[in-house]
Order: sequence, then structure tokens, then C-alpha cells
Amino acid sequence: MAVEKYLKPEVINQIKRLDLRAQFVVKGFLQGLHASPFHGFSVEFSEHRRYAPGDDPKDIDWLVYAKTDKYYVKKFEAETNITGYLMVDQSQSMGYTYRQDLTKFDYSVCLAAALGYLMIHQQDPVGLVTFDEKIRDSLPPKSKRTQLGNVLSLLSKLRPSGVTDIAASVHQLAAMLRHKSLVMIFSDLLVDTEPLMRSLLQLRHGGHDVILFHVLDEAEVYFPFEGVIEFEEPESAEKLKVDADHDRQAYLDEVAQFRDKLASDCAPAGIDYVPLDTSMQFDHALMEYLLNRRARF
Repeated sequence: MAVEKYLKPEVINQIKRLDLRAQFVVKGFLQGLHASPFHGFSVEFSEHRRYAPGDDPKDIDWLVYAKTDKYYVKKFEAETNITGYLMVDQSQSMGYTYRQDLTKFDYSVCLAAALGYLMIHQQDPVGLVTFDEKIRDSLPPKSKRTQLGNVLSLLSKLRPSGVTDIAASVHQLAAMLRHKSLVMIFSDLLVDTEPLMRSLLQLRHGGHDVILFHVLDEAEVYFPFEGVIEFEEPESAEKLKVDADHDRQAYLDEVAQFRDKLASDCAPAGIDYVPLDTSMQFDHALMEYLLNRRARF
């Protein structure tokens, strides 16, 4: 698969729109929020303290006043950079698509490309890690403009294969990280959630921010099948015949419970959980996440 697949005009246009819209959202709403992993997109922010008698009125931050109706003075102003890691699942199950143009892997690559573009555009270093049952490839973080091409060049050569062990791969990454980082994981998460959560908590305890992009195929979310159909598990080749009409509701309930469980497990740990499916435009998906995050603060 050529790099151009991920950089075709409609994808580039989505990334450009995402860049402009994300800058607006980040600058307008996430400015100064230390808890936000997205403060690292080189958004200029300030440490503030309440205005006190004797302070120079020129130092009042009127943007903060407009948001809070309170007077704050800037203590210092600086550019804050955070190192990002795009962690992409390349296991066999990620190669699935039912009727969408993009497989789960392709979709993840496009979303990773958009985030990598944003970070590099804001001069934040970003690196790449790919994994199945263990880490397979990695690129060290860089903020040079050529880094996005390097990331996509590596991803374009990959074919989803192998079984998944996200927990082991995350443990590996945690051992590699030397500085506080923003780890963005793209996976269908078709694994046991308990070891997964233990590994994610290890990242959080290490002081790292984590965003978990849960990428499922449209058909895995909405189950558009009819009649008796045979499914094959991509990593074990195990086959199962089901009556789609009879089992649809039970399946949909299971998927909803699975996603709800991940969301409820991630929230107390400060891990951002982002459920996606391949029918969603990835710029819209990320903007929805950013806006929802804004609403939580």
C-alpha cells in the first residue's frame, strides 16, 4: 500500500481542516489546562495567580477574565512541548473491513497521520511504535517536518498480521520511555481488558498521558448481517456459524457493554477513551473528542 493512500487529496483536506479546527479549539478552550494531554500542542499558556493590589494592570490576562470573570495576572509565559508516541496495532484483526474503503488498520493510520501532522506542525516531537504480540517497529520522536513522511512510509509497508498482546507491548513501551509523554494507542482492543488496564495504569503511574482510540469496523459496531452466516476469527482462524437475525440484539448489547466497561475503567485513571468506528470521518471523530474534553473542564 503506497504512502499516497494516506495522503490522497481528501485525506489531506481532512487533516488541514482538522489542523485549523483543532488549533481553534485548543487555543480557545484548552489553553492553560495542565491536565489536558493536548496542552502539548505548543499552545501558548501561562501560569496565573489572582490579581492583587499593587500588580500592574497591564499584566492582567483579559482572555482569562473573559472566560472566568475574574482578574488573573500572568506569572510567566512559555511554549510547552510534550513528546507524543503513536502506538498502532498491526495485528491480524486490524486488517478487517466489511464494506468500508479503509480497514481498521488503514483508519488508524489516517487518524495517527492527522495527530502526527498536528503535533509536528506545532513543533512537538512525535514518534511511532507498531505492535502485535510485542513491539515490532519504532521511530524515535522528532519534530522535523520530514518526520510525518517517515512515519507514513513505515506504516505503508506494513500488513496486519500476528496475534495481539497489547498489554505486553504497552509494558515494553513503558520501559522505553524516559520523559513524560503523550501515548496515543490505536487498536480494536479485542483482548482481555484486565491485563490491558494493568498495563495502561503502569503508563499513568509513570506520569504519562494516555489516549486510547478504540477502532472497530462499522460492521462490528452495527452488525448489518442477515440470515445464517459463518464468521472466522482472524487471529485464531476459529469459525462460528450464527443466525444473524436471532443473535443481533444480544451481540449489540455485548458490544455496548464492552465499550462501557472500557470507558468506566479508564475514567478513574485519567485515561481518555475514544470509541470509534470506520464509518466516522476521522477529523470529525477527533473534533468530537476535543469538544467533549473541553466540556469536562
